[in-house]
Amino acid sequence: MNAKKCAGCGVALQIEDAGRPGFVPEAARDREPVICQRCFRIKHYNDASSVAVDQDDFLRLLGGIASTDSLVVHIVDLFDFEGSMISGLQRFVGNNPVLLVVNKIDLLPRVTNWNRLRNWVQRQAKANGLKVADIVLCSARRNIGFDRVVEAVAELRGERDVYVVGATNVGKSTLVNRLISDYSDLERELTVSRYPGTTLDAVHIPLDDGHAIIDTPGIVYKSRLSEVIPREALQALLPDKPLKPLTYQFYERQTLFFGALARFDFVEGERQSFTAYVSAGIPVHRTKQERADELYANHRGVMLSPPSKEGLDEMPPLSRHTLRIPPGEPQDIFISGLGWITANGKTGAVVDVYAPKGVKVMLRESIL
Repeated sequence: MNAKKCAGCGVALQIEDAGRPGFVPEAARDREPVICQRCFRIKHYNDASSVAVDQDDFLRLLGGIASTDSLVVHIVDLFDFEGSMISGLQRFVGNNPVLLVVNKIDLLPRVTNWNRLRNWVQRQAKANGLKVADIVLCSARRNIGFDRVVEAVAELRGERDVYVVGATNVGKSTLVNRLISDYSDLERELTVSRYPGTTLDAVHIPLDDGHAIIDTPGIVYKSRLSEVIPREALQALLPDKPLKPLTYQFYERQTLFFGALARFDFVEGERQSFTAYVSAGIPVHRTKQERADELYANHRGVMLSPPSKEGLDEMPPLSRHTLRIPPGEPQDIFISGLGWITANGKTGAVVDVYAPKGVKVMLRESIL
């Protein structure tokens, strides 16, 4: 048993300690394929018990890719693009080609200009120092564009292994399961859930031609809101339906609260509109800036939720970011894991954004 690995998350199986990763109860030890108790609970009860995985192990695994002859498939979450890009990936992959797969495009409005979006992704990848052989936009969940993903893998891999890399919760295991069904007769399925960090170790899936797909663990970035909020709030935070734009006309000194997770203040500028793109599970409350501190103090965790009052105790305190939006083309105020707010005006503005300390907040070229 200890020589085997879980067919769901890749961790080494063991029968000694139910509190450690990879535990298999006696009743499940003769099953094929064998999955660990954690994967069984995720699959059947949507119960994600927390298991810590060492970040250095992730980086060591990535560091070994450069010495291989492989195709690297980097999956990013379009909803959290800057938050899910692997920082410095180019130095890990060496000369291996990189296929950039942009998942969750089903969250954008149907009227999206896909060619413009693809060009936007190309510019963002270049700004992050990543050289890509190709870009594919897709939705693994809705099976949109997946045929093109399979074609691109076939075109680029030749006689190579395929390493699939990405941050936690970008849809990596969902995508790999689709690749398995196209490239292998192996009857197995990776554990898929809405919780970060489902895959705990590299999962090697042998292909019919003697090569393999290697699904690597998700990289954990604490700069993403999804990594610092309590698990009870994850379902509300992560959208599973197309985003509905919320547009507000703003005068100076008006405020938006996104539950108790973030706050947006329009500090200075001419009257203009801002459009928020966040999960429908996050209630948005508008108020005057002069009342915002009192509102937060009195209603955090109740009217301003998620998370609950108890959940707020698990989160870092809110930290202020002052952003100066230059005049000209629309800009996005990006809050990693929450979504973005588009400043539609062309006259410029000054805004304050409050997010849990350490969460990435930045200005970027508007995605839409």
